[in-house]
Amino acid sequence: MRAVGYRRNLPSSDPSSLLDLTLPVPTPGDHDLLVRVEAVSVNPADVKVRAGSAAGDEPKILGYDAAGVVERVGPAVTLFAPGDEVWYAGSMVRPGTNSELHLVDERIVGPKPASLDFAEAAALPLTALTAWESLFDRLRLTATSTGTLLVLGAAGGVGSILVQLARHLTDLEVVGTASRPESRRFVLDQGAHRVVDHHEDLVEALPGGVDHVFSPFSAGMVETFARIVRPFGAVVAIDEPPGLDLLPLKAKSISWHWELMFTRPLYDPTSLAQHHILRQVAELVDQGVLRTTMTTRIDGIDAANLRRAHAAVESGATIGKIVLAGF
Repeated sequence: MRAVGYRRNLPSSDPSSLLDLTLPVPTPGDHDLLVRVEAVSVNPADVKVRAGSAAGDEPKILGYDAAGVVERVGPAVTLFAPGDEVWYAGSMVRPGTNSELHLVDERIVGPKPASLDFAEAAALPLTALTAWESLFDRLRLTATSTGTLLVLGAAGGVGSILVQLARHLTDLEVVGTASRPESRRFVLDQGAHRVVDHHEDLVEALPGGVDHVFSPFSAGMVETFARIVRPFGAVVAIDEPPGLDLLPLKAKSISWHWELMFTRPLYDPTSLAQHHILRQVAELVDQGVLRTTMTTRIDGIDAANLRRAHAAVESGATIGKIVLAGF
């Protein structure tokens, strides 16, 4: 089968940073699906791993998001059958989705939304899981939750679906941050009540404060959070800035939560929670409540196109998600 991977940590501009490979077709384990991958999307996690994680003796295959068709199933599989269209975000400890055929545990897979094509679907699994767990598992918000939610980087992959979920599934006022005119329009289009410029002083931009913050950019922000978050509020973060000092949050009893959507596959592999989340998200998409966040489609899953996508993600200027479709 064809696949794309890397052997050395190189900048995306280097032709050897990602390589076209030919690999043997893997055999499904007990709960595995062998999926023919039709589309993948690129996340900051892909870029981070390519740049900093050694490949080892064998090339490392990247990719988390995928949408495709089940080819074969393991002997203990009960949730899916060959021919089913699926979507998922994968696991950090298994080979990635940038391959024609990919093994994934059925328990972290959902049925693909029928109303989306494979490329449109591949934009969503990792970001939707991250956003859902941030809102409803970490912050424990509900359909009747009120107050104000600040979404930093609201035009990004996670931010854009998190804005949709918060707007449609809670009673929160949703405020997103964006700076460029096109980013601001995109955030409002996802359902944010209003947008503030993240280059501005957030204390001045949000004089009434907020109750909750979603943060993919936490470095140097704790003091600001301590000022803008109301007493007993909460922050959920998905990044890992070194040397983070949370003590300024104590006076207001502001809680801090980490979100990593790979925690469940890593530490609770028998859980069906992500299967159920992806099923619910698919239903919301098919009902017209949620929509894809794909903004760029590249035809052809190969090393050259993935290098282009990695470079775009590294620029920090992308809006929504970049998707590659078809081997």
